[in-house]
Amino acid sequence: MKQSACIAGLMLGLSTGGCGGGAGAASAGTAPSERPAAGDDWRRVATPADRDRLRRWREAWMAALPRARAADPAAIAEQGALFQPDLALTGTAPSGRYRCRVFKLGAAGSAMRDFTAYPPFDCSIADEGRVRSFYKETGSQRPVGLLFADGDRTIFLGTLLLGDERAALQYGQDRDRDMAGVLERIGERRWRLVLPYPRFESLLDVIELVPAD
Repeated sequence: MKQSACIAGLMLGLSTGGCGGGAGAASAGTAPSERPAAGDDWRRVATPADRDRLRRWREAWMAALPRARAADPAAIAEQGALFQPDLALTGTAPSGRYRCRVFKLGAAGSAMRDFTAYPPFDCSIADEGRVRSFYKETGSQRPVGLLFADGDRTIFLGTLLLGDERAALQYGQDRDRDMAGVLERIGERRWRLVLPYPRFESLLDVIELVPAD
């Protein structure tokens, strides 16, 4: 998990306390000195495109959810609070290991389905000082990035690892890999990471997180 956290910090150009020296920076493909430290303010890190995606968070729900519900109404109803856009509770997700399930809502392209559910994968959240990191450890599409406190919500900014890739692109280098979302608590020991308008396959990705222990 330490290596995953280091990748998350370095690929955003931030200096995080748990990362080592030059070897870690080289494996992430970037160096902390390439951009000024942003502290814990996500607005100083986010690209204009991702700030726009976050502003249109609810619009993405309204576009994707009806299409997903029409495709599989039983599956949407079964998940309860997970697919209720306005149901968000106070409380941040603690650091640790999680089981994550990815749901893709609203097809982006004629070859995709309007609702796709994937089996659980391994994820982790780690402390990085003034911010935290999120890393999806398994699966063919693996978001990795940092979590920024923002009032009652938590903002995620990161990039996407594909296939057997082990090195993350620096955030902002490839807009097709950049990701932005909101992490919310939706129940007792249950959270969701909502990613509006991802570049691939769907209008909205929802990642359910439940503690692994």
